[in-house]
Amino acid sequence: MVPVAFGAVTLVFLLMHITPGDPALAYLGPKSGPEALAALRHKWGLDKPLVNQYFDFLRSVVTLDFGESLKFQNTPIKTLLAPRIPQTLSLIGLAAVFAVILAVPLGIVAAMRKDKETDWLARVINAVCLGMPVFVIGYLLIILLSVKAGLFPVGGFGKTASGHIHSLILPALTIGLTIVPPLAKAVRSAMVEALDSEYVAYATSKGLSRRVVVGKYALRNSLVGAISVLGINIGWLCGGTVAVEKVFGLSQGLGITLLDGVLGRDFPVVQVCALVFAGVVMLVFLLTDIAYSLVDPRVRLR
Repeated sequence: MVPVAFGAVTLVFLLMHITPGDPALAYLGPKSGPEALAALRHKWGLDKPLVNQYFDFLRSVVTLDFGESLKFQNTPIKTLLAPRIPQTLSLIGLAAVFAVILAVPLGIVAAMRKDKETDWLARVINAVCLGMPVFVIGYLLIILLSVKAGLFPVGGFGKTASGHIHSLILPALTIGLTIVPPLAKAVRSAMVEALDSEYVAYATSKGLSRRVVVGKYALRNSLVGAISVLGINIGWLCGGTVAVEKVFGLSQGLGITLLDGVLGRDFPVVQVCALVFAGVVMLVFLLTDIAYSLVDPRVRLR
């Protein structure tokens, strides 16, 4: 994780500095004079050589002191992002839970009913979810479950703990549906292979029930591939929060903050938001490796 973290920090820094645009000009406006622009660039340290700015950025990452936002003057980035990070992380976690709840049973049923009507229906559902953009899924769910059914709020984050959870269900379901197809496909493929294996045939010949054979033997061996697919798609969940938070009006989310920072050329805010997402992905990859050893004893033996 250490070299990956170093690479992520370096990449985030370089991407922001090679992007066209001037933060000082974006802040002061096109009618500002050259003296004002130069003074603001000096105040923000943008007139330093790129190497010096890079080491200053590394120092801020190590000390967790990212300074102040360029767009919101006199507002420390810690203060700006502290209430936004839990909202987005909750959204990502809830979306992953919904994806597992929907994809694993779908993959199991499709595998057990291979090449039959149920299997074809599962494939159609996967194709529809895979081909629709995340914002289209969000608008459809708003129309069906918010406007017509009145089950969930159209937008916002609520005011209480229960209100927070209630308002996150629909956006989390929106993001979760986008990774259901690859996850369900991975479960189905692994389950089909497991159900045709010799150890499943042996367990069946011993008189074990179908539920025990599928749940204890076939499913457990199928989870390794599903865990890999889920871990890889956590990065997609992080990227999907930007569009979903915009659709559902989650104005205090990290995704919208990242988008506003990019549009406003707010270097520090964008860099910290990107680092948070990168940290989440790296942590998920680490937990994925740990989950391998819990699911598959052969990993521990190796």
